[in-house]
Amino acid sequence: MAKTQSNNAQKTPVADTAIYDARQLGTPKMLVLGLQHMFAMFGATVLVPILTGLDVSATLLFAGLGTLLFHLLTKGKVPAFLGSSFAFLGAYGTIAPMLEGDVPNTTMIPYACLGVACAGLVYVLLAALIKWLGAKRVMRFFPPIVTGPIIICIGMTLANSAINNCQENWWIALVAIVVVIVCNIWGKGMIKIVPILLGVLVSYVVAAVTGNVDFTLLKEAKWIGLPFVENNTVFHLIGKADAGLILTSILTIVPYSLATVVEHVGDMCAISSTVKRNYIADPGLHRSLLGDGLATTLASLFGAPANTTYGENTGVLALTKVYDPRVIRIAACFAVLFSFSPKFAALVRCMPAATIGGVSLILYGMISAVGVRNVVENQVDFTKSRNVIIAALIMSLTLGISFSSLGGIIFHIGEINIKLSGLAVAAIVGIVVNAILPGNDYEFGKNELGDKAVNFKV
Repeated sequence: MAKTQSNNAQKTPVADTAIYDARQLGTPKMLVLGLQHMFAMFGATVLVPILTGLDVSATLLFAGLGTLLFHLLTKGKVPAFLGSSFAFLGAYGTIAPMLEGDVPNTTMIPYACLGVACAGLVYVLLAALIKWLGAKRVMRFFPPIVTGPIIICIGMTLANSAINNCQENWWIALVAIVVVIVCNIWGKGMIKIVPILLGVLVSYVVAAVTGNVDFTLLKEAKWIGLPFVENNTVFHLIGKADAGLILTSILTIVPYSLATVVEHVGDMCAISSTVKRNYIADPGLHRSLLGDGLATTLASLFGAPANTTYGENTGVLALTKVYDPRVIRIAACFAVLFSFSPKFAALVRCMPAATIGGVSLILYGMISAVGVRNVVENQVDFTKSRNVIIAALIMSLTLGISFSSLGGIIFHIGEINIKLSGLAVAAIVGIVVNAILPGNDYEFGKNELGDKAVNFKV
């Protein structure tokens, strides 16, 4: 096939089969490719609101709008789709845990969303620092010896909720687990790219056939409606917010951005490697971080999950060899379109708890495994006492405080009560101790495999 390249692309050798201008394929094929990208992100993206109690329609709406905003800020150059971030699952679970019977905690969801919105602003701050100081100097404060143990602990603190859901019906949960594993290990093409979606679909169908699904919500839902719930938005707190809960939420959730920033860098490296264009340099890491951060803040303000660049869609790029960002923008428009159907969201909401448990059992364990991978592939030297001490402090503080009787450290400022989670305390301690102790030899950009090590997608 013929291909059209920008002047920048001509500086880098690319595969002869790669298409950078999808208009050569014609409108029908572009639309099909757009649907394929939406299909790739769908399973993982809608799983997050199911696990957290956030709104499915709002999630799809701001995945689409966030992707379009990201493309605007990156000059339309980066073929990335922004979907729901798994890294913040622990944050929502800490501030707004689901109530008995998997009922969304609508009282606390706006506080959790405010904390995530502030975490998105951390991206904006880091984007400015990277533009000013350069990526190497900034990322030196977030080496794998800090981020790896933090990621390990994120997964470990979530695992019990997966078991609780699986206990609703272990056979249905087992179907989801087996399908995800089979698709991951033996799947080819699109099957290997969307194991979560297929695991959910197969387990959901089995549950429906065996009479283990209540479709009442689906019957009552309208076909067309607004894609977000006002009670879930941050704006719902205006005039009646609790200052202590606001500070607790911000201080608890912002440290999660340490993991997601590293994930963003890894995804950008992976997309650059797939497309054979250096997006870290052009349009620049500062622009992609800015786009990701603002998309996360915007989504959170309206009660949708944090966003992140999606590895599933990078897999579709590698599969199709069509790298034109226009195709991703078409997928974003499809996501926005689907968000206006409450009937569609209700179908997702009817998913049995055991199906969710089976998929999340793998997901949460995988998050911890990603932390291990981050340490291993960056070749962190544990013969050095400084590294052992940093990892030990992070893991002991996170797990010890999280599973203590209080579940956090409580302190008072005047009449305001603030509660710090174990992860928040551990992140602060880890960053400070790493900065103080001599021997920090981490250099961002030196190990390409290590830079791509953090990816929270199954």
